[in-house]
Amino acid sequence: MTAQPVPAPDWIEHRRDDGERLGWMVPAGEGFHIVDLLGRRRSEAPLDWLAAEEALDTLGIGYLADRYELRVDDVDRRVRIGEISETGIVVVADDFGSAAAVGARPERFELPFPAPEGLRHLG
Repeated sequence: MTAQPVPAPDWIEHRRDDGERLGWMVPAGEGFHIVDLLGRRRSEAPLDWLAAEEALDTLGIGYLADRYELRVDDVDRRVRIGEISETGIVVVADDFGSAAAVGARPERFELPFPAPEGLRHLG
């Protein structure tokens, strides 16, 4: 058995009016689940097409600028999203806000897509 590529061929990309990708709609029976840019499902029950589009539009991309916590070798590290694509995610260490410091070279962690459970949103 081979692993299914992510995003899978049946994932339907959704973009906002300016062309920025917001996520995907994944067929689920008669409706769709929505998946964010981290590859995480964001709807519990399937939604109809218009509701799925609206949910992704409402979700936006602002959550990518939030703080996250990454479990590394049994230690929780505060991180921020540095780069994101469907081939991988890069997070950077953000100890005491250091990721935003001019000239900083924070430690980088390369993660698979979809994001592993060890990456948790802090808000």
